[in-house]
Amino acid sequence: MLVPLSWLRHFAPFEGDPASLAETLDDLGLVVEGLKHVGKGLEDVVVSRVLEIAPIAGADKIRQVMVDAGDGEPLSIVCGAWNFAVGDLVPLAPVGAVLPGDFAIAKRKMKGVVSNGMLCSGRELELTDDHDGIMVLGDELTPGERFVEALGIVTDVVYDIAVEANRPDAWCMAGVARDLAARLRLPFALPDPPAPPSASSSDASAVSALNVSVTVVDDDLCPRFTARVLAGVEVRSSPPLVARRLTLAGMRAINNVVDASNYVMLELGQPTHPYDLIRIPGHGFRIRAAVPGEKITTLDGVERTLGHRAIVPSDDRRDCLICDADDIPLGIGGIMGGGSSEISDTTTIVALEAAYFTPMAIARTTKRLGLRSEASSRFERGCDPEGIDRSVRRLIEVLAETSGPDFGVAGDAVDVRGTVPGPRHVRVRTARVNAMLGSDLDDDAVVGYLEPIGFDCEKLGAGQLEVTVPTFRPDSEREIDVIEEVARHHGYAALPRRRPSAPQVGRLTTRQKERRLIRQVIAGFGAHEGWTPSLLAPGDHGRAGLDVTGGDGVAVANPLTPDETVLRRSLLPGMLKALAFNADRRQDNVRLFEVGHVFPPPDTERVERAFAGHGDTVIDEREMVAAALAGPGDDATTAMGAWSALADALGLEDIELVQSFDDIPGSGATAGLHPTRSGRLVAPSSGTSSGGPGSGGTVVGVVGEVDPVVLAAFGLDSGRQRVGWFELDLDLLLADTHRRGQTVTPVSRFPSSDVDLAFVVADKVSAGAVGRTLRTAGGDLLESSELFDVYRGTGLSEGTRSLAFRLRFCALDRTLTDAEVGALRTGCIEAVEKAHGATLRA
Repeated sequence: MLVPLSWLRHFAPFEGDPASLAETLDDLGLVVEGLKHVGKGLEDVVVSRVLEIAPIAGADKIRQVMVDAGDGEPLSIVCGAWNFAVGDLVPLAPVGAVLPGDFAIAKRKMKGVVSNGMLCSGRELELTDDHDGIMVLGDELTPGERFVEALGIVTDVVYDIAVEANRPDAWCMAGVARDLAARLRLPFALPDPPAPPSASSSDASAVSALNVSVTVVDDDLCPRFTARVLAGVEVRSSPPLVARRLTLAGMRAINNVVDASNYVMLELGQPTHPYDLIRIPGHGFRIRAAVPGEKITTLDGVERTLGHRAIVPSDDRRDCLICDADDIPLGIGGIMGGGSSEISDTTTIVALEAAYFTPMAIARTTKRLGLRSEASSRFERGCDPEGIDRSVRRLIEVLAETSGPDFGVAGDAVDVRGTVPGPRHVRVRTARVNAMLGSDLDDDAVVGYLEPIGFDCEKLGAGQLEVTVPTFRPDSEREIDVIEEVARHHGYAALPRRRPSAPQVGRLTTRQKERRLIRQVIAGFGAHEGWTPSLLAPGDHGRAGLDVTGGDGVAVANPLTPDETVLRRSLLPGMLKALAFNADRRQDNVRLFEVGHVFPPPDTERVERAFAGHGDTVIDEREMVAAALAGPGDDATTAMGAWSALADALGLEDIELVQSFDDIPGSGATAGLHPTRSGRLVAPSSGTSSGGPGSGGTVVGVVGEVDPVVLAAFGLDSGRQRVGWFELDLDLLLADTHRRGQTVTPVSRFPSSDVDLAFVVADKVSAGAVGRTLRTAGGDLLESSELFDVYRGTGLSEGTRSLAFRLRFCALDRTLTDAEVGALRTGCIEAVEKAHGATLRA
C-alpha cells in the first residue's frame, strides 16, 4: 500500500527524518518495502493541450503530436503513447527540463520529425507506477500552468508498506497514522465531518419520489447495508488535493464522485459505492445470494458466472449480489459493480451505498471468480461495521467541495442492520504479559500501550485488566492477541534476548537414529538407497507373486494416471521395477534398498477407529525396509548375511529364520520368494522363549531369494542372475522386547575349551531353535555358540539334515577341567535331544 507522508500528517504532527519514520513503521510490523521522494524535478513541467495527432511516415509505433504549451504556438512532439486524444490536457517536459532521476530533455529528431520535448507518464514523473500511457489531466487546468502548481504538488515522501493480512485496520491512512502516532506519543485525531447538508427545497421535492428502498434477503452475507440519496450532484474533476493524494496512493483520478469514494476508502478503510439513482430500476436495492450459474458483467467488461464452483468442500458457493428493486443484478457485493448504473457526466442524483459484508463470504467469492479489487481486499480482511456512518459523512464532506449550491442529502438514511460484530471484551493479566514477553511491565504501562491504539482498558484489580477491543480490530480476539499489541508498541528490540535452552532442540529421536543406522549398515553392503512410488499399476502385485484373490489392493479414487492406481502392499514390485529399469540400460549389477511405507489391503489387515461416533475401517500403514541385492554372486546367502549384520548392529536377539511354519497363525508361504531359498523372520511373542513353529511368534519380515518366475515377469533374466531379498517391518523389528541388554561381559584371563556337536534333526526344526536350546543348557559358562555347517545327503534319512555347532566354554575365575567340560557337553546333547527329537551325529 502506498502511503504519502503528507496524508499521514492529516492525522498527527509527524516530523523528523522520513527514513527514521520508516524504521519506526518497520518495528511496528508495518514493513516499509520502499521509500520514494516525489515532487522533485518537476519544476519545468507544464500543462499542455493536445491540438492535433498525425501519423509519421514509415513509423507504426510513434506519432506526431501538436500541443499548445500556453503561448498559442503549436509545438511538435513525437510520442509513442496512444491513450490520449485531441483536446486532452497532458504534462509536457519542454527542451531543457530535467526530470526526476536527472533525466535531461533535449531536442531530438525521429523518422525525420523534430520532437521539442516529451509528454510524460506518471512513472516518468515518479508520481505513480503507471507506464502504460501518458498521464491525462483534469479539464479544469489551463495550458501553460506549471504542473506542480496546477496539481498542488509539493515535495512529499511516499512509503510502500506491506500490510499483513492480520492487520485490517492498517489498510488505510488512518490506521497507519494511529499506530505510528501511538508509538511516537503524538496526538492522533480522526476527521470529524459535520452533519451532511440537506438538498435545497427544489431538489428535495424533485427527488421526493426517488427515496431509495433496501431489502436484505441474505443478511448472513451482508449483515449491514446503508443507503443515502445525494441530490444536486455536479460531476466534474476533483479538487487538486484529492486528485494529488489519490495519485500518490497509486489510484487514478476519474471524477469527483468516484474519487470521493476512493479517497474515503484509502483514508478511513471503508469502501463505498455510488450509483446513478435514475438508472436503478425501482429506485431500490435487494441484497441476496446469487443463483448458481447467474451471470453479471462487471465494470471491467467481463461477464462472470456466479456460484459455479466451490473453493473447499464446505463452501456453499453463495456469492453476494447487489440487485435493483426488480431483482436485476447491479454488482457483486463488496467486490465490483456493474456498468448499468455507474456514474456518468449526466449524473445528478446519487444513491450512496456503504455496507459491511461477511469477510469469509467475500474471500471465497474473490477466490472463486479470480477477481480482486481494492474494496474486496479490505472487506475480506474485515472492515469496521461501526465506522460506516463516519465514512459516509466524510465522503459527503469531500464531495461537497466540488458540487453546486443545491447539493445535499435528500430524504432519510436507510440502515438495514442484522447481526454485526461488536466490541470484544478480553481479560488480560499483566503477569501473563510479562511471562510471554520476558518483560517487567506494570498495569499502567500495559494500559499506556493499548489505549492510544483504541483499546479501552478497565482495571479490575491488581494485575487484571478488562480490555475492550474496538470493532476496527477484528484480528484481536484473545488475550494473546492483545499481548501482541503490547509487544509491538513496547518494541521487540526492547525485549530481553534469550537463547533457547531446551535439551532436545535439534536432536534426532530414537526412531530417527535407528532408521539412520539401518541405512548406514545396508549401504555398507554396497547398496544404494532408492525411492519407488507408493502407487502401482493394476496387476503389479500379481506379477510379484503376491496373493490377489481378495483384490489387487487399496485403489485410489482419483488417481493422477491410470498406471498408478493401487497402493503398494509390499516394496517388492517397485524394487523389481527399478532393477528392470537399470537392466534395460545395461546396469545389471545393482544393489538397492528403500525405507518406505506399505498399505496392506483391508481384507487382510484393518484397524477399527471411531470417526464421528461410528466405526470406520482404516487401512493399516506400515514402515518397511527392504533390499534387493542383484550384484555379482548375490543370492539368498548374501541376503542372509546382510540381515545378520543388520541384526547385530541393532542388538536384536531371538529372531529366528523359519522356512516352514504353516502352523503359525496368519503366516502362510513367503509370497514372491523362492520356495526353498527363503524364510520368514519370527520373533518370540511376549512371555515365550522361542519363536519357532507353534510358539505363537510374530513375523517381523522375510529374507531369501526372489522366485525366478517373478523375476521373469518383470523382464529380468532369471537364468543369469539371482536377486537376494529381505523386507522387514520396522515397527515390529525395533520393539524393545527383541533387543539385547546393554550389559558388558568381562573377558576371562583363563583359556577356553571348544566343543563341536553335530545334530541330526528334522527339516522343520530350525537352527535358531537348536541354538537357543544350546545357550540355555550351556548356562553362564557358554561364551559363544556358532552354527558352522549344514549337511543334507548321504548317510541321512530324507526329511532330515545335520546342524553342526561350535560351543566355546570359559570361566572367569579358573580354567575348566576336562570333567566340567564333559559334563557341559553331555548336558547340551541331552537338552537338544529332548527338546527337538535330535540325535547326535557321529
